[in-house]
Amino acid sequence: MSIQDQLTDDLKIAMRSGDDLSRGIIRMIKAAIQNATIAAKGSELDEASVHAVLAKMAKEYRDSITTYREVKREDLALKEETELEVLARYLPEQMGADELRAIVQAVIAKVSATGPGDKGKVMGSLMPQVKGKADGALVNTIVTEILASFAS
Repeated sequence: MSIQDQLTDDLKIAMRSGDDLSRGIIRMIKAAIQNATIAAKGSELDEASVHAVLAKMAKEYRDSITTYREVKREDLALKEETELEVLARYLPEQMGADELRAIVQAVIAKVSATGPGDKGKVMGSLMPQVKGKADGALVNTIVTEILASFAS
C-alpha cells in the first residue's frame, strides 16, 4: 500500500474516531504532498518524492521544537512534538547512530577520505544512501566527528 493510500485510510479512521490531532496532521501531510505534485507540474509523485516531502516536514517540526525550547515556550514545543509523532508514522524507519556510523566508515574508506577537508566528498557519496532514512543533522555530526578523529 502506498503512503498516499495509507494516509487516506488513516484520515477516514481518524475522522470516524474523532481523533482531531491525527486528522489535522494527516490533512496537512496530504496538502504538502498535493503542493509538491503541483510544483512537479502535476505529474504523480513517486514514493521517494513523497518520503522527501515527509522528511522536509519532519525537519521543519524539529527546527520549530528547537526554536520553541530556546525561547522557553515548552508548551508549543510539546505540541510540535506530538504532531511530529503523528508525522513519524509515515516516515521510513530511521537509522540508529551505530548503523549510521558503520555506513559512514564504509563511505570514508570508499572515497579514501583522510580528514575534515574531505567532508564534501564523503557527504556527496553518503547522502544518496541515507536520504530519508537518517536525520541530516545526525549524519553531519557523525561525519564531522569521524573525520576530525583522523586529523588528531
